[in-house]
Amino acid sequence: MVKKGTSHRCAECGYETSRWVGRCPECQAWGTIEERSDGRPAIARVAAGAPSAPARPIAQVDLEAARARPTGVAELDRVLGGGLVPGAVVLLAGEPGVGKSTLLLEVAYRWAAGGAPGRPGEGAPSLYVTGEESAGQVRLRAERTSNLHDQMFLAAESDLSAIVGHVDTVQPGLLIVDSVQTMASPQAEGAPGGVTQVRAVTAGLVALAKERGLPVVLVGHVTKEGSVAGPRVLEHLVDVVLHFEGDRHSTLRLVRGVKNRFGPADEIGCFELRDDGIEGVPDPSGLFLNRHTTAVPGTAITVTVEGKRPLLCEVQALVTDTNLPQPRRAVSGLDSARVGMVLAVLEKHAKVNFGKHDVFTATVGGMKVTEPAVDLAVVLAIASSKEDKTLSPRLVAIGEVGLAGEIRRVTGVGRRLAEAVRLGFTHAIVPPDPGKVPDGIRVLEVGHIADALNAAAHA
Repeated sequence: MVKKGTSHRCAECGYETSRWVGRCPECQAWGTIEERSDGRPAIARVAAGAPSAPARPIAQVDLEAARARPTGVAELDRVLGGGLVPGAVVLLAGEPGVGKSTLLLEVAYRWAAGGAPGRPGEGAPSLYVTGEESAGQVRLRAERTSNLHDQMFLAAESDLSAIVGHVDTVQPGLLIVDSVQTMASPQAEGAPGGVTQVRAVTAGLVALAKERGLPVVLVGHVTKEGSVAGPRVLEHLVDVVLHFEGDRHSTLRLVRGVKNRFGPADEIGCFELRDDGIEGVPDPSGLFLNRHTTAVPGTAITVTVEGKRPLLCEVQALVTDTNLPQPRRAVSGLDSARVGMVLAVLEKHAKVNFGKHDVFTATVGGMKVTEPAVDLAVVLAIASSKEDKTLSPRLVAIGEVGLAGEIRRVTGVGRRLAEAVRLGFTHAIVPPDPGKVPDGIRVLEVGHIADALNAAAHA
């Protein structure tokens, strides 16, 4: 029987139901349905109160107090849109061991030392609060990465009220909390990391940041699916959401902007994780290319765009004979659905048969590419491996492949070609009407994959 005067509501999306269910029918989350009372107070008329500050014309609002301050880590500033805005709350999420704490120790050090290089005298205290490690463990990491400064303050706390006390004592210019899932608020029920506690801790830190104009960086855990752990409202409460990505077997790390109220929300920053710390990579295209002494069949170069940054990427393919009744299809770093579509288009419109061949495709350097502009490079790499013929090492291929075999236009062709010219490429296969072409590269316009294969063979 359903108790009278009660209902159930999803803590993730707000879906309401009269009965408890294990899985929310709206957002498909498990264990988020909570019982709540239906005794809702009547909506009362709110009396007018004294405003904290008079309203002013928007043109008279002071901008200097809200200008972003560089953190001193150039690649992170690129993603943030110039730096940290006073009162901004940033959520940095990533898998365990990817390097979140190492990056934030570097940020705390640069902030305390004076921000951007060449700007002495602008340093401010930074407060690093850890709830997952002891203060001694964090000190060991900071010493190993040479991130020690007199204006860096460290506290091992897991209580929100204690964090506020540390802020009152230190008066920092930057607060870093590692991590939000380990903190607890005395005003909320439940264990640390639960839906109620995460929401309460985040709301408290957001209120602290807005009240004092203090930039706050929160470290967040991720689920097995790669999304931010905790309630969905967590991403709505903060101003900036960054994802820290990287393969454990590679030194490359990417900070990808997902949400940003103060700058572009699709920018990325590239880092290299080393034994002595983490370092930004301002020109990462070389990491995604494998320099061969001689041309190798099955490789093709393309140019992707991440945010505003064009990056060269090498696509590799291996096509081998097989005796298996079902040939294998393996994909690494690419969209498996698009690779399967490309294989079908090649069989249909270019008469290339893969029925008795295993096909393996991958990118170099651990890069993950999902945009359609890489389709043409995948086509050329697979055809090159199938025919055992090499492509020109100075050739780039840019274009989306349609189901009818046509080559479709993509955005930013001019920026992509300019990056290719900068790195020494002399030929490019692109869709029709590429727009303005930079000097130093010969452009071959193709409208069908058959034309593309013929152009690549004679480039």
